[in-house]
Amino acid sequence: MKAAINKIETFGLVDGPGIRTVIFFQGCHLRCKFCHNPESWEKQKGTTDTDEIIEKILRNKPYFQQNGGVTFSGGEPLLQKDVLIELCKKLKDEKIHIALDTAGIGDGDYKELLEYVDLVLLDVKHITKEGFHNITQTDYQNKFFEFVKQLNQSNTEVWIRQVIIPDENDNIEYTTQLANFIKQNILNVTKIEFLPFHTMAFEKYSERNIKNPYLTKPAMDKVKCEELEKKCIEIYKKEFS
Repeated sequence: MKAAINKIETFGLVDGPGIRTVIFFQGCHLRCKFCHNPESWEKQKGTTDTDEIIEKILRNKPYFQQNGGVTFSGGEPLLQKDVLIELCKKLKDEKIHIALDTAGIGDGDYKELLEYVDLVLLDVKHITKEGFHNITQTDYQNKFFEFVKQLNQSNTEVWIRQVIIPDENDNIEYTTQLANFIKQNILNVTKIEFLPFHTMAFEKYSERNIKNPYLTKPAMDKVKCEELEKKCIEIYKKEFS
């Protein structure tokens, strides 16, 4: 089977636990204003054989040690679900930890795939319909909830990821609402991460002549982002006490 791959990173340290090989899939339905991989948006025909991907991963297996493994990211990996299933089956035979970094916006029917996934890094774009539309410039939030429903049924471990953007969601009101949203909608959450909006990808937009809606937006203050993350975790844990 052929996969449409944007790039492969061999020593990822921020896409799940431990040292990881990160496979970035090509293609995404969303057009997030804060996206740092706009080059991965357009869908393309698969050109990379899955056996070739497995071979690259296995070469890195000695570095995974106790808690490393593979992370499938993008783009949106769920748009190549059949490829993912084939890869996951082979990786499970090798006893490799599998993480899936996703916004949950695929084509549905994820039951079989989630049987092989150890950890889902779930990107929450926004908790309201209006906010989701504003951030992603699409109306696909219903697909997110379809994925979450199946994710909850799978009993897979979940890490929540939320990008924090200056003057948009960098406040205690949204932080509180997010903590309650997670509590009410998503099971098996073991970690909540706030990712500060940054401007490092701006050059990509310019090079590709893509309109950058956040061209004048400053980078998010990392200290404030960390404080909001701590508050969200505190509220989330308090709700369960």
